[in-house]
Amino acid sequence: MAKRDIDFLFEIGTLRNVPRAWQQILTGKVQNISEHIFRTTMIAWIIAVAEKADVSKVLKICLIHDIAESRASDIAFLHREYVTRYEKLADDHIFKDTELEKEVHSLLKEYAERKSLESKIVKDADNLDVDLELKELARIGDTSALSMQKDHRPHIRTKKLYTKTAKKMWDDIQKTNPNAWHQVLTGKWVRNDKGAK
Repeated sequence: MAKRDIDFLFEIGTLRNVPRAWQQILTGKVQNISEHIFRTTMIAWIIAVAEKADVSKVLKICLIHDIAESRASDIAFLHREYVTRYEKLADDHIFKDTELEKEVHSLLKEYAERKSLESKIVKDADNLDVDLELKELARIGDTSALSMQKDHRPHIRTKKLYTKTAKKMWDDIQKTNPNAWHQVLTGKWVRNDKGAK
């Protein structure tokens, strides 16, 4: 174990208290950074398997892709016009003297360069999580989410997604009811009086 491993673990626990920046313009409850990282990781895992990528590397990059936001915060498209963040410095300080330090810097560099299939998959997953959240927020009546979904996100589909799997997932997200996972096709609640099997 390295000198700062426990400090690091406490710090990443605070990501549950760091909201996504776009909460400023969206009216529904948005994810915190921990929730975003979790679902992004699951999305990336699915894409990595479908694209026959190095799943282990994809999952590692996903887990660390937004860790800097513990210190540098999250910023949305509007904030990028006015704010300079020092994410690399934040990452350097967060991982300094941890067991992960050396590997993390290599993985974050790979992610930033966006040349490897694995780094592209993580960025695809990062984008798709936004689309899932917008769909969920639009379902509960968030008009800003609906507007972003309609006016801005199709550009992401055509210009920003790297993999065929991610593009297919984007298309499916647009067609899928966020409640479909727990409803039968008739729209009635799934119920099994004999208990789950």
